Amino acid sequence: MVRVSDVDASLRFYCEGLGLKEVRRMDSEKGRFTLIFLCSPDDIAAAGGVPESGPLPAGLPCIELTHNWDPETYSGGRNFGHLAYRVKDIYALCARLQGMGYTINRPPRDGHMAFVRSPDNISVELLQEGESLPAKEPWASMENTGSW
Repeated sequence: MVRVSDVDASLRFYCEGLGLKEVRRMDSEKGRFTLIFLCSPDDIAAAGGVPESGPLPAGLPCIELTHNWDPETYSGGRNFGHLAYRVKDIYALCARLQGMGYTINRPPRDGHMAFVRSPDNISVELLQEGESLPAKEPWASMENTGSW
């Protein structure tokens, strides 16, 4: 679970940027919050799809975004620490995120690992699926930016 302050900005990052798909949304008037569940397209396919209502398939890995309707400032630990997300092509994903205006805090110099931050300052670790990719510019010589 990750607490988010701006649903649209967060969905842009997680869905457009990371490629996740929204599979369920629940609003709680009484609790004054919205829950949004995101999954990777590969996991959705492996589960045989996701029903429009009812429970999500058992074992389906999801990220739950929680949006509390009453404004709250989140600082380290209240919203989360970091997520790790395995990707098919770390260079292509980092280029896409960078093109969308996100800073790659720790570039994938090793072809294996990078860090980027979400709109809510959540550190997201990107890990190359399988073997590391060969070192490639501009990533191989790119310096770290900020913290992750």
